[in-house]
Amino acid sequence: MAANTNEPQTTEKTRTMTLRGAVFLGIGSMVGAGIFALFGQAGSIAGAAVWVSFLVSGIIALLQGYSFAKLGARFPSSGGVIDWIMRGYGKGMFTGGIVMLGFFSYLITVAMVAVSFGNYAASLFLGENASPLWVKVFAAGVVIVLTFLNMVGAQNTVKAQTILTTIVLIILTGFAIALLTQINPTMLAPVNYPPMTFILASVALTFFSYLGFGVLAFTGGDIQEPQKNMPRAMYISLGFTMLLYIALALGVFGTLTVDQVIEHAETALAAAALPIFGEVGFTLISIAAVFACAGAINATLYATLGASHLMAQNGILPPAFGAKYRGGTEGSRGLALSAVAIVLMAVLFDLGAIASVGSAVVLAISVLVTIAHLRMTQDTQASKPILWIALLSALGAVLVFAAYTLITDPMTFVALTATIILAWLVEWIWIRMSKRRVSSAT
Repeated sequence: MAANTNEPQTTEKTRTMTLRGAVFLGIGSMVGAGIFALFGQAGSIAGAAVWVSFLVSGIIALLQGYSFAKLGARFPSSGGVIDWIMRGYGKGMFTGGIVMLGFFSYLITVAMVAVSFGNYAASLFLGENASPLWVKVFAAGVVIVLTFLNMVGAQNTVKAQTILTTIVLIILTGFAIALLTQINPTMLAPVNYPPMTFILASVALTFFSYLGFGVLAFTGGDIQEPQKNMPRAMYISLGFTMLLYIALALGVFGTLTVDQVIEHAETALAAAALPIFGEVGFTLISIAAVFACAGAINATLYATLGASHLMAQNGILPPAFGAKYRGGTEGSRGLALSAVAIVLMAVLFDLGAIASVGSAVVLAISVLVTIAHLRMTQDTQASKPILWIALLSALGAVLVFAAYTLITDPMTFVALTATIILAWLVEWIWIRMSKRRVSSAT
């Protein structure tokens, strides 16, 4: 029996998303909070060769994007990755645990970025000494507003994403060009690079700045002509984002020493703006950070909407997650319930300890999706050699991340293990409560 006979239940709806809208959604989901705080962490490992790390991780992301684009063109669905996992592995408890784990990762990611938004917004509008309470207020506020926009339709999501992403790209592209005109080439000389093993170790960090491309997988139910436009949106958004990241890395490490970048780890981009633009540049980068965080939240909520709806349709979540409010989109009630969990996490917990857990889970799920894809190449007509390269490169990034985290932050493993156990525990409890029949792919 072919793997794709395990087809999840789906519903058709009017396709309103254009190629341009999908591209803005993809770029906006990637150019989020991580890029503003990533240079310090990556620089502490790869030194001035961070641009090489972004290049390598971008190639890995493009390989994953190839797999996702082929699956999305053949099986367009608002359920995205979750739809493909079900097709590849059936609807058994193993699949349910993976899907639940992925769902958790989206909630954690939104909560984490919401807190980053709160920090940037409080600092920008109220000053550096703003009360921590305002950080929580801004974090909860942005989730509530963007949840409402996503609940009332994909068109509103795309409009909001286009505005947010346009502002971010204008600022960051202009900033990257300005930095490149000021760089000192000797600061980027290969003689100053650390050993290649260090550079490759940093790939596990820089790859996380591309993880948002997975959001495009959930446009299948909304994008016009998905067979043609989903691959285009995937490659355009990934290609542009990779060029932007490399340009910013060259600019930052070509104008600041590695020690300066590490010293200003959380605000390296803004620190690089000070010598050229002064306080105005620092403020502009802070504004870009606020809009970038909002864009990443908006895009991930869009994916959460599709994910929760499909999970409810297939019994992995309670039926309430698949219901809609009057005037809202399918699954809007599920998105509202998800938003409640996101706000509670953002307000009540310190997400610093589990900030990388969501990214690690998404990366591991990408590996599992590629394995499932290898079982469906007869349907997707994808190249098996390319899929194997995509699988091995992503698996390598997971293993490097695991080794690096084991050495530098063992507690992250505790959080990761707890999240994995909780996902399968919740799935097991729900199967017993709902008396859902499970089956496996063959």
